[in-house]
Amino acid sequence: MGLIQAITGAIGGTLADQWKDFYTVPQGLSPTAAVFAAVPRGTNAGRGSNTRGSDGVITNGSKILVPEGYGLILMQDGAITGFAAEPGGYEWNSEAQDSQSIFAGNGIVSPLITTSFERFKFGGRPSTQQRAYFVTLKELPNNRFGTQSEIYWDDAYMNAQVGAITRGTYTLKISDPILFVKNYLPAKYLEPGQVFDFTDIDNDAASQLFNEVVGSLAPAFSMYTNDPSKGNRITKIQQDSVGFAQSLSAAVEQNYGWSTGRGLTIVSTAIISIEYDETTRELLRNVQRADALSGARGNSNLQASVAAGFESAGEQGGGAGLVGMGLAAGTTGIGGLQQPVPGVGGGGAGQPQQVPAQQPYGQAPQAPVQDAEDPMAKLAKFKEMLDAGLITEDDYNAAKAKALGL
Repeated sequence: MGLIQAITGAIGGTLADQWKDFYTVPQGLSPTAAVFAAVPRGTNAGRGSNTRGSDGVITNGSKILVPEGYGLILMQDGAITGFAAEPGGYEWNSEAQDSQSIFAGNGIVSPLITTSFERFKFGGRPSTQQRAYFVTLKELPNNRFGTQSEIYWDDAYMNAQVGAITRGTYTLKISDPILFVKNYLPAKYLEPGQVFDFTDIDNDAASQLFNEVVGSLAPAFSMYTNDPSKGNRITKIQQDSVGFAQSLSAAVEQNYGWSTGRGLTIVSTAIISIEYDETTRELLRNVQRADALSGARGNSNLQASVAAGFESAGEQGGGAGLVGMGLAAGTTGIGGLQQPVPGVGGGGAGQPQQVPAQQPYGQAPQAPVQDAEDPMAKLAKFKEMLDAGLITEDDYNAAKAKALGL
């Protein structure tokens, strides 16, 4: 009793030449439509054209075409009597002894679906009248998520709590159609002419899913940024649609049991925007600055700064340009800006003496330029001291962190 597989993988046009009357999916469906009744297609046994798809009721001898990407569920009084996931042509016969209730062609039907069928299938003898419904097995696009205020999560890379407003979309898949129909689909969508669409704003069940996704965003962000395999980098999240989808799917599963309780899975995501709060933006700037000044890149930056300081010194006339770098003569051992001037100061002939800076006629002497608070100048000085062996690597790293305010 039940479904008999007539043609495997049949194409609609070819099958229509053989079957003048059959049931199939309605025309003009939204790409986000998930569950809907089968509709009659053809001449309706010579009684005129019928493509309206009125009630989805089938009887003995009814032929059903299952297109690629859809599953067929048969029900009687709310109980499941048959299921087919392999595309092709089927015939319903309540008397046939060699009929099958489930088809697992090409691995489409997972063991989970088989288990669900055995759990929910009709236990008695199906009557000669059944209702036929199609369930979409393809990814359903354009499911939106977004937050109106900041969500906060612990970020391993920045070692702090960060916050942002975010919005985007995700694709959804009904991984277990039997579980979805039995445990989540509202009864109103098993009536004639009804279509369950995840993006329908008047669909309360879909709205509940949206709220659950939004409620799972914070733990999903935390899972992603604290996963070492993702590099602990929040900046990668917008380019890693599958990786973040796995984190989001795990979060909604943990919080609401989407996969095990409803037969739903999030497949991929597209984050349209992430707007960090002011504290997080400042933290990002500090981390980026520290990254730029660490390792080989940091050494290159410091060397470039030192070279620029010597170049500036040459343009400004000797030692005056080095004052801006904080490289006071005698401090780091790289001075070389002293020369013997006989008769100046208290030293004897050949004694190194400081040459006073010349001032233009008629102007008062100006105070030396103080660049002691310039982080680049401090870092340049500490780097020279490190290279000269005056301080250790740990001393240099501590000084770098203090100079950058980390």
